[in-house]
Amino acid sequence: MNRRALIFIACLASMAAVALVVAVAFGSGAVGPRAIVDLVAGNADAATRQVVLDLRLPRALAAFGSGAALALAGALMQVLLRNPLADPYILGTSGGAAAFALASMLAGASGALVDASAFAGALGSTILVFVIARGGQWAAGRLLLTGVVVAAGWSALVSLLLAVSPERNLRGALFWLMGDFAYTESPAASLLAAGAGTLACFVLGRSLNVLATGDRQAALLGLPVRTLRIAIYFLGAALTSTAVTTAGTVGFVGLVVPHLVRLVAGADHRVVVPGAALAGGTLLVLADLAARTVLAPRQLPVGAITALVGVPLFLVLLARGQRTPD
Repeated sequence: MNRRALIFIACLASMAAVALVVAVAFGSGAVGPRAIVDLVAGNADAATRQVVLDLRLPRALAAFGSGAALALAGALMQVLLRNPLADPYILGTSGGAAAFALASMLAGASGALVDASAFAGALGSTILVFVIARGGQWAAGRLLLTGVVVAAGWSALVSLLLAVSPERNLRGALFWLMGDFAYTESPAASLLAAGAGTLACFVLGRSLNVLATGDRQAALLGLPVRTLRIAIYFLGAALTSTAVTTAGTVGFVGLVVPHLVRLVAGADHRVVVPGAALAGGTLLVLADLAARTVLAPRQLPVGAITALVGVPLFLVLLARGQRTPD
């Protein structure tokens, strides 16, 4: 990476650190920035330590890991489908993960079985969209239409599952599906997935750059296209399923973040990958902060906050793409 790219990544890392500090320092309770200073100095009482270390910090870290994972998954899918408007939410990958995870939970599963079900749903949905879109002309409109239809199908299945679920579980399931970190116990899974995904994507950076030019060009340059596509399938599904099991279905992070990073830093995935991870994590941390403070003590779904930000940006990016000459 050149000096400009390093400065860009350093700025994003600084923004991420500030966002995490702000998310830990502010909330609906009485614990504020001054209490954080006392905690760092070792003068905080037990109640303050519990609020900061057991409630706010794990939630902020889980939000950061989930946002980074979604942004990485979006970047991978945009390369896989050669479409800058692809992301796990619009293409139905998040919906597939959510539907399979919800079905497994209603069946009495928990822990690793729910994670495995979400992974299977995300992978299956990604392959389904790719196969259907591949059957016709390789056009952005066809890809988006296929993804929207598949996502609608998963949404219908989720609605049916909610309709037959016990009433005592309905509110929690609805909030989880709209994005919720209130019941996050440990951020380890999302942080581990985001870290491993960032490392893997960075190692594949050059290959992703070549694959983005097209399958034929990549094959002529000696790139194992089929193997790389399979790796992207599994990596994107793993990142998406981890984010879904942690936060529910949070939309637009995987769409707008990689695209905005490319607009600022260019198309080199050795820069896009760490930039998208940092920016995606920062965005979801701030969205979660807004969700739990805007109408405190009531909490809003995180997915609603990201949609309010993502929809206008999506329309702007779409209009920008239409104005760009071929």
